[in-house]
Amino acid sequence: MSPLQTNGVAGSFPGGRGSTPRHPVPLGFVFRSRAKEEKAPADKAPVNFSKQTRDPQAPKGRPTPKRSEAQSQRRSVASTPSTRKDAAKRQREDRRAQMERQRQALAGGDERYLPARDKGPVRKYARNYVDSRYNVAEFFLPMAVIILVMTLVRAAAIQQIALLLWLVVIVLIVLDSVFSGMRLRKRLAERFPDQNRRGAVPYALMRSLQLRRLRLPKPQLKRGEKF
Repeated sequence: MSPLQTNGVAGSFPGGRGSTPRHPVPLGFVFRSRAKEEKAPADKAPVNFSKQTRDPQAPKGRPTPKRSEAQSQRRSVASTPSTRKDAAKRQREDRRAQMERQRQALAGGDERYLPARDKGPVRKYARNYVDSRYNVAEFFLPMAVIILVMTLVRAAAIQQIALLLWLVVIVLIVLDSVFSGMRLRKRLAERFPDQNRRGAVPYALMRSLQLRRLRLPKPQLKRGEKF
């Protein structure tokens, strides 16, 4: 019996007579990193260096902006404040411009820039109602000054007249305000049945207490004028 023979390579199995020799398998093939196999296709991916140009008639996927829109976008980006100081300055300028528009609206009667308490057709009608008639309440301040001067005179008769005149003025103002408020409320209900009329009557009565030239917004009607 002949002794067993080996191929002389580590890791090979012994072979006898008549057996087919087996080729040894390299260890590097068995333990090759799988990560390298995964990265290999990506590294060897074909790169397309085609310099094919886009057809001018082909759509770009988005509409071309107009020149005015592009200019407005550039202005908006350029005018955006970059710091807190610039933002505060811009806010002050906007507030100043808004107050100037309100001042001009109060003087001219422009409804677009009036304060919230003066806006709307109901408030405009209430102002016209007050401005188109004489109101006893608008003479309150001049009469109060006259009565005050009369009370300073050291004469009992004049002081009694001043006290009586004071009472008469107060009664007339109350009566005129009550009847004016009732008539105005009735007219508003007939003219604006579906609109909010809350606060319109007190708004008109407070306006009637002011002198005509000091009222804001400025009166748009003359006394006795129809509206």
